Amino acid sequence: MTRPVTGVLFDVDGTLVDSVYLHAVAWWHAFRQFGHDVETARIHRAIGMGSDKILDHLLGPDHDTAEDDALRAAHSSLYAVHWTALRPLAGARALLHTCAARGLRNVLATSASKPELKALLRCLDADSVINTVTSADDASESKPAPDIVEVALRRSGLSAEEVVFVGDSIWDVKAAGALSIPCVGLTTGGVSIAELLDHGAAAVYEDPQDLLDNLDEALTTAFRVALTTA
Repeated sequence: MTRPVTGVLFDVDGTLVDSVYLHAVAWWHAFRQFGHDVETARIHRAIGMGSDKILDHLLGPDHDTAEDDALRAAHSSLYAVHWTALRPLAGARALLHTCAARGLRNVLATSASKPELKALLRCLDADSVINTVTSADDASESKPAPDIVEVALRRSGLSAEEVVFVGDSIWDVKAAGALSIPCVGLTTGGVSIAELLDHGAAAVYEDPQDLLDNLDEALTTAFRVALTTA
């Protein structure tokens, strides 16, 4: 027996839009501007956290925070250079349209700032099938804290018991798991299948197209796992 699914919560960066590595490079340049030599691999693995978390994570909780706002602004400016080049990941639009055609509500729950979110929405070009959108500006804490997911549920009128979350990072899995929401992982953000599963993903697919091709299986698997772990 599985629970009925009435909505799908989506992360955006790295899940629907191919932007993870652009973020990593933008952060790398921003850190260098302020004298911090942070390996790109470490930055990549932190993408998915909001900017309120990523600096402590990468520079340490005891780092001098006096330049944090300037560092975040530098990242935003460097990333903005790439906005016009952003592209949806394979199958992203079709996945959103198919979910909507099935009567599922599409909800975007992202750690992106509002300006970044506008660029992502322009890239997706799927406003007609997106029901609710939340950003980092709507929550007191970003992922892996579940605040953004909680706001998304409240605004959409959905409950944790009737949704599945789709994301590409372990931070997505953790945020969903904090509310007992099953999370379907995608490897489009550069995180391996094994690592996503180890952190609690119910199932993992290659990209939005792969998820679309196996949508019934994914939803069934996600809720079977949720029921057995409840």
